[in-house]
Amino acid sequence: MATHYGRHLERLQRGEHLEVNAVLALCERVKDLLVEDDNVVHVASPVAVCGDIHGQFHDLLELFKLAGQAPDTSYIFLGDFVDRGAMSVETISMLCVLKASYPDRVTLLRGNHESRQTTQVYGFQIECMKKYDGDARIYKAFMELFDFLPLGALIDNSLLCLHGGLSPALHHLDQLRMLDRFQEIPPDGIFADIVWSDPDSKTLGFHMSPRGAGYIFGEDVVDKFLHMNKLAHMARAHQLCMEGYQVLFRDTFSTVWSAPNYCHRFGNLAAVMAVDDHLDRTYKTFKEAPSSRNIGVLDSKGTSSDAIDAGYFT
Repeated sequence: MATHYGRHLERLQRGEHLEVNAVLALCERVKDLLVEDDNVVHVASPVAVCGDIHGQFHDLLELFKLAGQAPDTSYIFLGDFVDRGAMSVETISMLCVLKASYPDRVTLLRGNHESRQTTQVYGFQIECMKKYDGDARIYKAFMELFDFLPLGALIDNSLLCLHGGLSPALHHLDQLRMLDRFQEIPPDGIFADIVWSDPDSKTLGFHMSPRGAGYIFGEDVVDKFLHMNKLAHMARAHQLCMEGYQVLFRDTFSTVWSAPNYCHRFGNLAAVMAVDDHLDRTYKTFKEAPSSRNIGVLDSKGTSSDAIDAGYFT
């Protein structure tokens, strides 16, 4: 690791956020790397696939203890790095340091929380302003960085990773490759659907989502999409799983959730999906880090809040 990134890593591991100029330079460096990526990034196995983190920084460190440190382990993070958790700044900074240090070993995808609309409501904007004494450049830099994030990852041309799910308008991967991703997430269309949609084992086809964005979709939709694109499996995040993961649709579809005891109240496990060089999947689970238990949850005012429903709030 380059010396200055090593210093950044050490500072973050102590639980300290980076200085202003370090964050601004880091965001520019990562943007320079991301602009070269396709909308759907090709990733070789073996690789560890991680779900929502939501600012639970100490639990991210636990994840690395379980799955291995980069660059020894290659990673795909499925988005939703920020919001809810009170250490979102440190979380996204850590992931950016790892991306800048090992660009071919760390893949960061966009989730529905990597947007201005959600971060202005669920804590990240106010966290940036508080930790950087009202300096608006930090939040702006992260938002511009989020606009550069790829939308999907394809492992060995066989296993597709997205944040949320499928869209009634999405039939071929080439449609994802042709999207203009360098923008705020739009309110509807394929871009919005792939970060907002959810599977449902009790439904067929597409139905409007209770989230107010994206769709609920069934096994028939997944089967058709996999067949059309010659894929074996899909992996996504976006939904809390009490066991840390869930496998649906006759082993063709996985949800991975990587924020244990989400918002310090749900008591759930977290998981990492390890994909080996034969594309066999192993789900490794872990619990909340002891050092994470006394750190609050942020609301839109940047204060600790317990007012969280157990429904579609991720």
